[in-house]
Amino acid sequence: MGNRTIEDFMRMAIRMSIDNVERGGGPFAALIVRDGEIVSTGINSVAEENDPTAHAEINAIRSATKELQRFKLNDCVLYSTCEPCPMCLGAVYWSGIPTIYFGNSREDAAKYGFDDSYIYQQIGMALDERQVRFTRILGKEAIEAFNYWDQQSDKIQY
Repeated sequence: MGNRTIEDFMRMAIRMSIDNVERGGGPFAALIVRDGEIVSTGINSVAEENDPTAHAEINAIRSATKELQRFKLNDCVLYSTCEPCPMCLGAVYWSGIPTIYFGNSREDAAKYGFDDSYIYQQIGMALDERQVRFTRILGKEAIEAFNYWDQQSDKIQY
């Protein structure tokens, strides 16, 4: 891991999150590290960009995939100032990141108004029980895209 320790990387993320608050942003930051070197960083830019998906982890993952020119980050480590929300956790799994170090828990975040427990609860519910209305339509037509993709000999699995 070179000269930097796990704690050093986390302190860098914490400093970034504090700097982001000083600029009017949210108190979240993330680093993606590979072989002891920082590949990318991300800060929460939801309010700045008017983008609810612009969480620190998502921004860091997007930057890392561009930097490494691949969508799998299975040889990387994520350092986040907070336990990832369900959206970010999904992105971590899709990207293949095998290890996450985080500072604040989701319970800590909830105390400051960043409560995602509702989302975790909704995910576990049947579609007809969720607050957001889900209606499946044209399934037999929509499946054609999957069938077509499945028949491609040069498809990229992910």
